[in-house]
Amino acid sequence: MTTAAHSDHRPQPLWQPGADRIARSRLTAFHAWAAERHGAPAPSKDDPAAGYAALHRWSVEELETFWQAVAEWFEVRFTTPYERVLADATMPGARWFPGATLNYAEHALRAAEDPARADEPALLHVDETDDPRPVSWAELRGQVGAVAAELRRLGVRPGDRVSGYVPNIPQATVALLATAAVGAVWTSCAPDFGARSVLDRFQQVEPVVLFTIDGYRYGGKTHDRTATVAELRAELPSLRAVVHIPLLDTPAPEGALVWDDIVREPVEPVFEPLPFDHPLWVLYSSGTTGLPKAIVQSQGGILLEHLKQLGLHCDLGPGARFFWYTSTGWMMWNFLVSGLLVGATVVLYDGSPGYPDTAAQWRVAERTGTTLYGTSAAYVMACRKADVHPGRDFDLSRITCVATTGSPLPPDGFRWIHDEVAEDMWIASVSGGTDVCSCFAGAVPTLPVYIGELQAPGLGTDLQAWDPQGEPVVDEVGELIVARPMPSMPVRFWNDPDGSRYRDSYFEMFPGAWRHGDWITLTSRGTVVIHGRSDSTLNRQGVRMGSADIYEAVERLPEIRESLVIGVEQPDGGYWMPLFVHLAPGATLNEDLLTRIKTTIRTQLSPRHVPDEIIEVPGVPHTLTGKRIEVPVKRLLQGTSLDKAVNPGSVDDVELLRYYERLAEEKRGAAQAGGAAGA
Repeated sequence: MTTAAHSDHRPQPLWQPGADRIARSRLTAFHAWAAERHGAPAPSKDDPAAGYAALHRWSVEELETFWQAVAEWFEVRFTTPYERVLADATMPGARWFPGATLNYAEHALRAAEDPARADEPALLHVDETDDPRPVSWAELRGQVGAVAAELRRLGVRPGDRVSGYVPNIPQATVALLATAAVGAVWTSCAPDFGARSVLDRFQQVEPVVLFTIDGYRYGGKTHDRTATVAELRAELPSLRAVVHIPLLDTPAPEGALVWDDIVREPVEPVFEPLPFDHPLWVLYSSGTTGLPKAIVQSQGGILLEHLKQLGLHCDLGPGARFFWYTSTGWMMWNFLVSGLLVGATVVLYDGSPGYPDTAAQWRVAERTGTTLYGTSAAYVMACRKADVHPGRDFDLSRITCVATTGSPLPPDGFRWIHDEVAEDMWIASVSGGTDVCSCFAGAVPTLPVYIGELQAPGLGTDLQAWDPQGEPVVDEVGELIVARPMPSMPVRFWNDPDGSRYRDSYFEMFPGAWRHGDWITLTSRGTVVIHGRSDSTLNRQGVRMGSADIYEAVERLPEIRESLVIGVEQPDGGYWMPLFVHLAPGATLNEDLLTRIKTTIRTQLSPRHVPDEIIEVPGVPHTLTGKRIEVPVKRLLQGTSLDKAVNPGSVDDVELLRYYERLAEEKRGAAQAGGAAGA
């Protein structure tokens, strides 16, 4: 339901759930059960927001009781019982569920044990050409068992690393689960990554098995990857075996095993009982400087965090169809696969987000009967700009939630989903990180949605905003802090024996508290606003501003395809804030457009937000996971050389960064010439 604006100045919700929806939600059922069994505060039928706030407060103040309740509610199978929930709450190094053993893959395949569900789809695979192809729960279980048996035959043991150079296809999900079943450690890269980028990641962890494709189809074209695979094999001496998945029907290279041979006969899987903190997978940070951080997360920590996030916050369970547009190089793919933990059908889309046209993802959601559809804020804004009308052109009646991540969803994005998808649509803008493979704040099925705001912090997440002195603030911008441990925080970084790189990444500024590197505001209404990265946050005349606010304002203009704003502290104490604009085809950066950009920023934000200079550029650089690169460009503008400012293997277009480097040199040359003339 929607709400009309009232006469007072308090913000009004764009959407709020009806009483029946609140009553039906899994979060409501958990809340009532936790109140009865574990002493949680009782739910409030009259004021769901106050009820959630009380439940959240309990979940962080009684951290052990809360996570015990999550384990019981989701009937987590401990092969051996735990001694206590949280033996040591020190960060980094918190010790969760010591003594316990379990297996993530066993939980992901539990639905297959129900004869009534064995033939239902566990996975729905879609590409750019074909109709959705189901993989039943029984088929998935049999394939995982077969691949796990093959891994054991190859001598793969708990703790060994298994890698995938694979797109978002069922084989990738099977390989991940088979790896987890034997207790090996999974790690993957998307096949659009070049060899250097993949090697920067895989060489760190030294995999013993590589699952790989011969190529893939994207944007209506075929992309051969046989030469890249050959280079990976040559540069990964730790490999004992390569498994060939012939998406383009290419014969297997010499010495490689063939996927279809391995899964020809189903095998009942055997699940290795593993310590709670046993590594499940390695994810990689965007890695804008140095080698990407190889982040290790645990079997038990991910299991519990994802059960909570997907089962309670996303309200997923049997009968749900869960689609998030992602690639295997992004943590959202791991999060998507975890939809299996709660018995949902997972939709795997392998293709371009905008082929054959910008509406492609909505078409996938329609074809698969998606109930929770996740995408990026950038895609929503692209649809708005391209005048896409999903609610008019597609049957999206099964979708109950549209979720976005990757960057803050601008207010115009909220309005567009509400107006163009459905007025009665739960819009869940979520924010978290690869570092925890989950969300710090976002979806809550029982709460209203306010434009430009995330609904609330997640249960069990002690989310705070801190000022520079380390004091919590409300209704003010502060550093995103997690003040108590979460089970899915990294158990360590790979090749970081003394833990120094891990500590420096999150605990250097405030020892003992996780500083994530984002600016946030926690409002007195309990909602959360994300302002962008704190290490690239603009700071003019002592006032901190988020770059996301400027992008939202500027990119409303049809002439602006994308923008990048940087704040550069100068040696003389000055501050230079250029705005780089990538123009739409046919647009010209003339006086009229310059004036409109400045006027838009001044009127929608403030005079302080208006840049010192507006510069046309051939493009905006991104990480391989699609995030705008701000900090390395800032370093280039401050005179850092390209090789020290960024890891070239972590960016989508190194030549574009060379352009910014040349631009910085020209600016410095002009400044020096001006100084000499003045002297």
